[in-house]
Amino acid sequence: MLNEIEEFRAYTEAPVYTNDGKSDLSFLGRFTFEMLHDFKGFSRILTIIARGYLFKDGGDPYDKIDYARRALCAWCSIPEKKPPKEGEDWKFRTDFQIYHDEFPELVDKKGNGWLIRHVHGIIDYVNSNAKDISLKTQKAVKKFEDFDFDKAWSNKVKQFQEPIFSPHTLGAFILRFDDAIADALELGELRDKSFSFSSDQQERIREELPKGLKYEIAEKVLKYCIANKPEDSEWTVLPVMNMSAFFGASTFRKRLLNMMPPSLFVKDESTVGVCRAKTLI
Repeated sequence: MLNEIEEFRAYTEAPVYTNDGKSDLSFLGRFTFEMLHDFKGFSRILTIIARGYLFKDGGDPYDKIDYARRALCAWCSIPEKKPPKEGEDWKFRTDFQIYHDEFPELVDKKGNGWLIRHVHGIIDYVNSNAKDISLKTQKAVKKFEDFDFDKAWSNKVKQFQEPIFSPHTLGAFILRFDDAIADALELGELRDKSFSFSSDQQERIREELPKGLKYEIAEKVLKYCIANKPEDSEWTVLPVMNMSAFFGASTFRKRLLNMMPPSLFVKDESTVGVCRAKTLI
């Protein structure tokens, strides 16, 4: 989570499907089943992708807004079962195979974007390696298949393109490409924000951690809050859902985050996959 460059690669390079033991969910990459089912955590994902292309190879990022938007369309692309009629409203379009030559890493020649290929890659991997996958995970995949991701994602891609000044009430409550690009311009280029705690800080963290909460998880949460704290506030927006995917632990949001000792960490209630938090270290 601290290395944004590495995170961008995780969302744009070819996924590697593997797992080390039946309980290992490495094949999900930087996602959880909950994220893919409820589409939580996508604000950060789209913003990271937009930043990667806005600030690629230098130059003025404001001159690359259309370029970044095309990259987001390519990443989200999903073939249309029924192509829109000539002159039909733009928001019915979800197939962006026209951007394959420009972004071959994001969309294939048939209009399958990075995400839809990854989702089907997950399903195929689990179904082909059932003997190496826990029964709980197999049930999660079956439930996920029944959810009909393709249809839900197609509807989501249409929403992403809603104009920022949409006359529709719904437009005020959804995530849009415009929102991701605006956030990307404000946050700037991707950075590796990794740093180390002093030996005294490490010792204090270890002493105050409750049983069942690994030092590595607590350390990364604290570091994220420090590295991303805005200048005008003591609070940091913590992308809880994305952190769950990073740690590969669905229990992070529901249990582990709540185990953070109040002597080191304070948080508000979570909402829509994020929360406000601050450190006392």
